[in-house]
Amino acid sequence: MKSNLMEYKGYKASICYDKEDEIFVGEVFGVNDLLSFHGKSIDELKSSFHNCIDNYLDLCQSINKEPDKYFSGCFNVRTNPSLHKRLSEYAVINNCSLNQVITMALENFLIPVDGNSS
Repeated sequence: MKSNLMEYKGYKASICYDKEDEIFVGEVFGVNDLLSFHGKSIDELKSSFHNCIDNYLDLCQSINKEPDKYFSGCFNVRTNPSLHKRLSEYAVINNCSLNQVITMALENFLIPVDGNSS
């Protein structure tokens, strides 16, 4: 399976190729701090990514900062009023919260994409 993602110690990064500089560039997502890295080869890119995360964790420890969590599980969703109403009615009829309805819908949407049901 093709992927433009890398993972190390639970941190994930998106990867792209910079044609002008002829390097792979990565950026860690899901944290508030800007963490980026690069390499001319896949091995160099992996090493640079690992160093980026290890340095970030070392810095956090040295300044007594809790490293950013990758995802808090909280985000805002904007939709049209009609859909909002229908989702809310569904939640009431099925005795669950609007958050539970949205979570079920998103999980069902992603099953065909990643094959996971959790």
